[in-house]
Amino acid sequence: MAGGSLEGRVEATRRFNRFYTRRIGVLQEGLLQSPFSLAEARVLYELAHRERPRAAELGKELGLDAGYLSRILRGLRKRGLVDRRPSPADGRTNLLGLTRRGKASFATLDGRSRQEIGAMLAALPPRGQGRLVDAMAAIEELLGGARRPAVPYLLRSHQPGDMGWVVHRHGVLYAQEYGWDERFEGLVAEIVARFVKRFDPKRERCWIAEQDGEIVGSVFLVRQSRTVARLRLMLVEPKARGMGIGTRLVGECIRFARQAGYTTITLWTNSVLRAARHIYEQSGFRLVHEEPHTSFGHDLVGETWDLKL
Repeated sequence: MAGGSLEGRVEATRRFNRFYTRRIGVLQEGLLQSPFSLAEARVLYELAHRERPRAAELGKELGLDAGYLSRILRGLRKRGLVDRRPSPADGRTNLLGLTRRGKASFATLDGRSRQEIGAMLAALPPRGQGRLVDAMAAIEELLGGARRPAVPYLLRSHQPGDMGWVVHRHGVLYAQEYGWDERFEGLVAEIVARFVKRFDPKRERCWIAEQDGEIVGSVFLVRQSRTVARLRLMLVEPKARGMGIGTRLVGECIRFARQAGYTTITLWTNSVLRAARHIYEQSGFRLVHEEPHTSFGHDLVGETWDLKL
């Protein structure tokens, strides 16, 4: 096909476009069974990932006509999803942002998208997933997109055998890095057993990070109450640190918590876990309580961190 005529390559490209738009459901009236069109969903995405942009910035990023973008924004404002406020630097310019309702709507949309794409990738073996991602990166680069580094890991939901890994690696790593004794491994085993026995897929989740088919990280989000979720057991293997896996794991917890309707995420950690504390702080968590305790063979300072969603 690569050596065929230009006309043949045009037809092949059009065939792929028809296949992929059908495969990801963009031809449906509402994207991902939502009340939003594809263009509206893209505007919500950009507003969720930008700090109060101007309409001109959105139009440039999305390649949308100013009049068309204005109509989309007007509709989203009428639905209470988007607000605007004068720029402190120039009162003649309005800055855009998502309202609380807009953030909740985007979280739901984003969660459905991740679930759908995750299911599509999960149907492929790891090697097939890598081929697909590499092929998409090649398309993006060839058609003028910014060259991006390949993501060297993937996230998935838990499966049989993962819980044993979580307990084992927590026990080994915390003994090696902090000198904690086997009582910590016992605590992790209790947390994991409780998660498996009481697992509620609508309100709880475990993410496993894999690199080249090997587990390199994990995190759990569990129900504490109707409005409060608890983040637990965030771990990244030493050889996989520095790639942003920890930040990504915490980010997934935050997105899922918003989608599930929680208003707060809480977590308990210890002051000696400096790398983890840095991730929590960068993700928006705030230290709300600290208390000295003696556990796992050491004198420690326990900390409670909260994030209001």
